[in-house]
Amino acid sequence: MPRGDKSAYTDKQKRQAEHIEDSERERGRSEETAERIAWATVNKQDGGGKKSGSGRKSAKKVAKKATRKAATKTAKKATSKVAKKATKKAAAKKAAKQPARKATKKVAKKATKKVAKKTARKTPARKTVRKRTASRGTRSNGASR
Repeated sequence: MPRGDKSAYTDKQKRQAEHIEDSERERGRSEETAERIAWATVNKQDGGGKKSGSGRKSAKKVAKKATRKAATKTAKKATSKVAKKATKKAAAKKAAKQPARKATKKVAKKATKKVAKKTARKTPARKTVRKRTASRGTRSNGASR
């Protein structure tokens, strides 16, 4: 006989254990082994005896833990699927934007070159004007002396 008092188990749990024990005996197990397997199976399914009182709380915790684990696994699978879809969408968007970006970059480069040319043209012209003005002022000062 299995260890421990079985009075903490509900009638349903006792019936389940009895049914599992009968099934194990039909498969050729010894009576002791069949009974041990039966109660171990009931404990695994329900977290032990379920009667009102302090024993019931621990059974609830076991059930909650199993539920949380299953929920976590499902959430992880869903999250990974969503992440994969998002990655694919982002890659598709990026590929679609690249030709547009290249065109934009070309236009920007052309505009920059034009501005640079204009600035380059203006700068020497200003310097020449300054030189001319400065040399004129020096000549006039020298002539007046």
